[in-house]
Amino acid sequence: MSSSPADGEDPEAFYRVHVFCCTNERPAGHPRGCCNEKGAEKLRNYMKARAKEEGLERVRINASGCLDRCELGPTMVIYPDGVWYRYESASDIDEILLNHVKGGGRVPRLMLKPEDGPGEK
Repeated sequence: MSSSPADGEDPEAFYRVHVFCCTNERPAGHPRGCCNEKGAEKLRNYMKARAKEEGLERVRINASGCLDRCELGPTMVIYPDGVWYRYESASDIDEILLNHVKGGGRVPRLMLKPEDGPGEK
């Protein structure tokens, strides 16, 4: 039988890092665009493969539905840090994966601020 956390304590996180990559697809010509039309699925698959190649443990790379920052896409958010990124290429993915996910740092040139992108109201 597994042990449980003491009352009031959170259990240890199952994943050390959990990355959600938007792969949402909107109809062609939608005024906000979508991450998928900008190569999000291919880049998410690349990130997943690279994380495996790097031997990163307790890291999960997931596809997600709309993260509501479509105009800036493709976008991702990394938890537990809550840091958002915009990316366009495999080299951007490599930089995020190695500097943030593996190294614990940040990639300032790709980071999104809360005020970036209007989102739907």
